[in-house]
Amino acid sequence: MPTLDALVDRVHALAGRGGATGRRAVLGIIGAPGAGKSTLVDALLAALAARPPAGEGADWVAHLPLDGFHLADAQLDRLGRRDRKGAPDTFDARGYAAVLDRCRTAAHTVFVPGFERDLEQPIAAALAVLPAARVVVTEGNYLLLGASGDPAHEEQGWGEAAGLVDETWYVEVPDDLRRERLVARHVRFGKTPAAAAAWVDEVDEPNARLIASGRPHADLVVDPDRL
Repeated sequence: MPTLDALVDRVHALAGRGGATGRRAVLGIIGAPGAGKSTLVDALLAALAARPPAGEGADWVAHLPLDGFHLADAQLDRLGRRDRKGAPDTFDARGYAAVLDRCRTAAHTVFVPGFERDLEQPIAAALAVLPAARVVVTEGNYLLLGASGDPAHEEQGWGEAAGLVDETWYVEVPDDLRRERLVARHVRFGKTPAAAAAWVDEVDEPNARLIASGRPHADLVVDPDRL
């Protein structure tokens, strides 16, 4: 498995390739719920900000989380999908793709949504891709669905989003550890242990299997616990 320093080197090279095309490079971090995507992204963003290319500052890297494109609970209630929140059709995939496209080329600041875990809701304009950014790190579950060729995923817009990402890293830890962490997360945010375990079994794990189907299409597999 690569070290964090090796991952930083890889992003530097990716940024150089993006610059040669006259636009920002985009790195996609993919993984099942509880795999450690946020842990990896937080460590990577800090390391990249601390080690910018020559002549650049800490703002050379920007962050665009897919979680900011969760449909709000009001929309999930309207669509009858709240009991499966986190599935591919509970995100605004086309909106995500449109913002991702702007982030690749815009010369001005692009404000992007974040996600508030305590509220379990997207927050508009919580983050910004500044003009100095040369690479955008985006993480989420479903960026590799576009490689599946499934018409349903194409209709939802996942193929469009996948086509805007230059390199993909698949985050993977042992399934038993991932499930343990996922149940603990749900408990931390208000579910009883029994309700948390049921949600993992009935909602998160079917999504995890779907996400894992994209693993062969990733450019790199990373275990965040071994960095």
